[in-house]
Amino acid sequence: MPPTSLQSAIEALLFASDQPLSLTLLCDALETGPEEVSGALHRLGAACATRAAGVELREIAGGWMLVTTAEQAEWVGRMLRGKRKMRLSRAALETTAIIAYKQPVTKSEVEAIRGVDSSAVLGTLLERNLVTIRGRSKVVGRPLLYGTTQEFLDYFGLRDLSELPRPEELRALVAAREPEQLDMMELEVVSQVASDLAASEAAHPELVRRHEIVPLEGGDALGQAVAQVADDFAPAEEPSLSDLIPAERGTADEAEEAVRPELTAGFADEPGRE
Repeated sequence: MPPTSLQSAIEALLFASDQPLSLTLLCDALETGPEEVSGALHRLGAACATRAAGVELREIAGGWMLVTTAEQAEWVGRMLRGKRKMRLSRAALETTAIIAYKQPVTKSEVEAIRGVDSSAVLGTLLERNLVTIRGRSKVVGRPLLYGTTQEFLDYFGLRDLSELPRPEELRALVAAREPEQLDMMELEVVSQVASDLAASEAAHPELVRRHEIVPLEGGDALGQAVAQVADDFAPAEEPSLSDLIPAERGTADEAEEAVRPELTAGFADEPGRE
């Protein structure tokens, strides 16, 4: 039996969830058709905007979620500082950014850009479900191809990959920060990686490779592909790019304790997940 107040019921479900809720899930939970649920979602979003609420309705990673508004980000950030569960090291951020902006991409291509072995950090990102194996490339050796996941979109508060900020937008965000602003390391790392990739592709367009993905099937199942990656994992802690450059260009002493920034206005400022 559908709820008597559909909009209120949707608001309650969104408030109770720490993950985006898809339209299909909302329809099933509320025993209501997609047209009615979609209409109630838009009315709820408009109501939040009309009363200048501290939260807003956003479409993230294929679902809907109530998130804090950009105007309240500073206060929420102060409260949550140091309490986020999942933190990414500088090495993990560099690798994630490369995969996000160049996907699908092979492990060897990631390592060629970073200049260090990336087996361990790729294993961490796969374990945390921020990246996934998309298939194999048709190039010689049929290497595995990596791409980002919906968990990646959720982590950075993106609706889809088209919302990835351009390098110039990231540089502007870094340049405009206030001296006391917190949690900027991730933004700076992603900005640097995106800028370097854009500059490299502009200077050497002939070296840009676009892979054709061959899906994993049958005997070439995903489990076997993951096992192949696991065989290459290095047990030692992996260095980041900043470990290999002179001190005057900056170090990563504070990198391990960094937490997620807001990559674009209105991102959900919520704790990350393990």
